[in-house]
Amino acid sequence: MENLLHSTRSHTTVPSCFVLPSRHLKPATYAAVSLPIIDLSCSHDEVSRAILDAGKDFGFFQVVNHGVSEEAMRDMEAVCKEFFQLPMAEKADTYSEDAKRANRLFSGTVFKTGNVRCWRDCLSLSCSFPVGDSAKEWPDKPHRLREVVEKFTVLTRGLGMEILRLLCEAMGLRHDYFEGDISGGNVILHVNHYPPCPDPSLTLGLHPHCDRTIITLLLPSMVPGLEVAYKGDWIKVEALPNAFVVNFGSQMEVVTNGLLKSIEHRVTTNSAAVRMTVATFIRPTADCVVGPAENFVSEDNPPRYRTLAFHEFERVYEQNLKNVGKA
Repeated sequence: MENLLHSTRSHTTVPSCFVLPSRHLKPATYAAVSLPIIDLSCSHDEVSRAILDAGKDFGFFQVVNHGVSEEAMRDMEAVCKEFFQLPMAEKADTYSEDAKRANRLFSGTVFKTGNVRCWRDCLSLSCSFPVGDSAKEWPDKPHRLREVVEKFTVLTRGLGMEILRLLCEAMGLRHDYFEGDISGGNVILHVNHYPPCPDPSLTLGLHPHCDRTIITLLLPSMVPGLEVAYKGDWIKVEALPNAFVVNFGSQMEVVTNGLLKSIEHRVTTNSAAVRMTVATFIRPTADCVVGPAENFVSEDNPPRYRTLAFHEFERVYEQNLKNVGKA
């Protein structure tokens, strides 16, 4: 457990295993560009079109008036904060460096940067639907964690599915296209904990990456950090109170044959404050076969992506990351 960043009260230096080459640390310059904000209480057609337009232009957007109660959001933030404040001994059973373990506490993810680690600790939780016995595999401390996480996950997944239904209407797909196996895999929650970093110019909280999901919903922090790739540069995301940040993943890019892109994003660090976020990943089942939908394929626009079972896509994805890391 000594690998956990938050096991040390404060850090005075950045260990070499976290230090990135300068080419990976180009600062964001698109300060004047902001992500689209979509009010889900507006008219059905207006919202549907806004989601598609935001997906085409940015791949990311924020949603407000989304139906997830402020109480559920604050409870989730509070119980996650309590978890990371627990004594290390009370989290020992949850800690694991085994990436195949469904529910675990770990530190220092590696993406495309060889053996350089991210300045992040993460509690990863897996949730089946209906939730059933999967909650019994989650930590039992703090005492309300299971109750709060289950409520939050059900509400957030419901929001994600509603966004997908609205998107289908705008794209001319049947409204339930993303129901069933294509969104039926276990929902994965990442509770991301970014401790203050003594030198933010040397490392990142998360390296640039794309999500392999259908859709991701982020309960953001008011502490800045998330940045989104845009026209060869980076946009600093200014999170709105009580909003979710939404982005489409690689499976959406495949289904739409590239109409909607899975956009790279990263997280910067800061030296002053802890930053905590909760990402909800909606994914296909392992055996679900995903390929370009017929609506997006024609003689003039042939398939740009292979049709693969999701577990095979994940294997190829992981192998590509390893190969890039060696380059």
